[in-house]
Amino acid sequence: MKIGLFFGSFNPVHVGHMIIASYCAEFTDLHEVWFVPSPHNPLKQASDLWSDEKRLELLRSAVEQEKIPVKICEMEFTLPRPSYTIDTLRALQIQHPDSQLVVIMGADNLAGIERWKEWQTILQNFEVYVYPRAGFNAEELCAQYGATLIPSPIVEISSTFIRKALREGKNVEAFLPKGVNARNLMCTFRPFR
Repeated sequence: MKIGLFFGSFNPVHVGHMIIASYCAEFTDLHEVWFVPSPHNPLKQASDLWSDEKRLELLRSAVEQEKIPVKICEMEFTLPRPSYTIDTLRALQIQHPDSQLVVIMGADNLAGIERWKEWQTILQNFEVYVYPRAGFNAEELCAQYGATLIPSPIVEISSTFIRKALREGKNVEAFLPKGVNARNLMCTFRPFR
């Protein structure tokens, strides 16, 4: 089985995440796509991170409501922190020895891959599917690092944008998956830094 692993903080999950996951599930050779929420990405500020429980709850709600064949892998919540992709991949290889694991990432992440722990090991031992992001030459990056470009739609919605909009009291309903209630987010998370 070929499993696509879509890593991220999902802080919070938004429609852009769902579009990429849906594209990977329906238009690539992957048999399954798993969201892999990260408790703490070492390249991001922990102070901006919503609780593990809340992010996982929102992700579960989104996946339940969307009609796409995706699962949630909670492996990183069981591993030491901060979360390193290579450690998660090794743990998942042990659990799923007969599966081929594929890392799904945006061109922006591939552009910064050399900051990742054991980045060369990831690229040498795992296939990497890259979706385009505005401002990054995805074809050039994929050629440079030996990754596979998937021609998914470019979605320029970010969790940072959602959090900023919530702080400002904006309606973000259109940017969130069906199962995620924007009014609930506004009440729960305002004000925050």
